Amino acid sequence: MIPLHAFVEVAAYAASAALLTGAVGVALLYALRGRSIAILLTVVSAATVLATVTGIIAITMRMLITDHDRSVTLTVTAIAGLVGLGASLLLGHRLIAASRSLLDAVRRAGDSGRFVPPEKTLPAELNELATELSTAYERLEAAHARERALETSRRELVAWVSHDLRTPLAGLRAMAEALEDEVVTDAETVHRYHSQIRAEADRLAAMVDDLFELSRIHAGALRLSRQRVGLGELVSEAVAGTEPLARAKGVRLSGLAQGVLPVEVDAAELGRALRNLVVNAIRHTPQDGGVEIIAGVEHGMACVTVSDACGGIPDEDLPRLFDVAFRGETARTPGGGAGLGLAIARGIVEAHAGEIGVSNAGEGCRFVVRLPLGA
Repeated sequence: MIPLHAFVEVAAYAASAALLTGAVGVALLYALRGRSIAILLTVVSAATVLATVTGIIAITMRMLITDHDRSVTLTVTAIAGLVGLGASLLLGHRLIAASRSLLDAVRRAGDSGRFVPPEKTLPAELNELATELSTAYERLEAAHARERALETSRRELVAWVSHDLRTPLAGLRAMAEALEDEVVTDAETVHRYHSQIRAEADRLAAMVDDLFELSRIHAGALRLSRQRVGLGELVSEAVAGTEPLARAKGVRLSGLAQGVLPVEVDAAELGRALRNLVVNAIRHTPQDGGVEIIAGVEHGMACVTVSDACGGIPDEDLPRLFDVAFRGETARTPGGGAGLGLAIARGIVEAHAGEIGVSNAGEGCRFVVRLPLGA
């Protein structure tokens, strides 16, 4: 057995040689930190081999062994080091090829807007990176699609609002000029003009209010004052508020709440969304038709359905029905305004972490609002 003092001496020489070589290797790695992975791996392998060889030389110089034994030991160590160095070079080459293929895929994605992962097999880390890049580009493409759709909606909104503002303003100007120039003097006509001016002013005020509400929704500035209320109460208020319009139109209006349905919502905002849906249904239901509002529970969520008898909507129009200013063949907006009613309803429902949808059912359409059910 080797004596303790000899073992300590051997360990000290080996450690000193390894530390010295390792320090040189670390310094080289720091100096070359921005270079290729293959170069860094070569430095690591060379430092390992030199540390081993230096340690063996330092040890054999202190040990009484023959030159033959020393040569054999150094030869074996050198061969093993060269094999390790070759393996490092091969690994570095593979990493470089994989990273370059990934870089080429990213560059192609910059031109086409779509990321296609490399066909060759990548190391696990690079493969994970490629998967994340693919997901990121898909999200980016979806965001661009939403941005394009929003920009299209904004252009449509400007066009429709310009048209809808121009018409009542032209009427207001004509009636005001007629009154100012005393073209109209009889009391009955003057009274009728005053009534029309008031009605058009109210219509313009409602349109401006809708625009302001929609701008708050799109800007994320809609502040909800939540409180615990019964969904049945909101349905009853929506029915009561739209009953005069239904009666004037000759439309049957009914509302029903199935059981106690507590929800944590902003009563004023959600009430506005429900009124928009009900008024929209009444506007597009012919005389003697019916509009039905039912509140219940479906799949653990509070649910409100508004069914009308409008005759249905073309299937290609259904996905865009809640878009700003979208009208399709038949306007689905209260009062024939700027196409904001359903867009506002969707914004309010989604601000409550709810969902809104529409489908053709029976003699007309069925709008469905789903909200988280309160405790």
